[in-house]
Amino acid sequence: MTHIPAAPRRARREPGEVFGSGFTLFADMLLVGVVTAVACLPVVTAPAALSAACAVFRRTAGNGVQIRVGDLMAGVRARLTLPALAKGLVPPAFGVLFLLDEELLRSGLPGAAVMAPVLLLLALGAAAVGLRAVALDGPYRLSGREALARSLADPRGTALLVGAVVLAALLLWAMPVLLPLLPGPLAFAATAVDLRHSAHRQDG
Repeated sequence: MTHIPAAPRRARREPGEVFGSGFTLFADMLLVGVVTAVACLPVVTAPAALSAACAVFRRTAGNGVQIRVGDLMAGVRARLTLPALAKGLVPPAFGVLFLLDEELLRSGLPGAAVMAPVLLLLALGAAAVGLRAVALDGPYRLSGREALARSLADPRGTALLVGAVVLAALLLWAMPVLLPLLPGPLAFAATAVDLRHSAHRQDG
């Protein structure tokens, strides 16, 4: 019987393709989500964990290297600095402030009908800026100022990140069991938007 050699694995990506194709990347994204979720359990480590997840996605996009859990964990450990842990206090503090404001709005204060959507938009905007911050390229950037500047300079990318946050929230509301998987797609989306923004800046 004639032996038919297996088709060689495609080494190059198609023009305009950011990440490699196939189911492997999807599985890697879910694995990154689980590992990142575990690293986020202390809460203050969430920015460092998401930043490390974005870094491995960026490295895969740039060099086509396989995502490894060891590389992700090494990235998390390298980012667990005192400044990063201090910045890790911002998301829970913002969450507590959001819940307090929501309770005040539910108490029937005047203008609650107007402030409720404003508060929601602020929360979505803050989440988009946070994703921008963790996706910044460089040694442990996590710069809120630069993330805000990029968010304002790239409204389309910011809208995409807001959509990703809304979709993640809807999935969490519908199926809470998906919580450990969500950091992976969010980090993936943040990395893709940041790479797109960087490419447009270079073309301009």
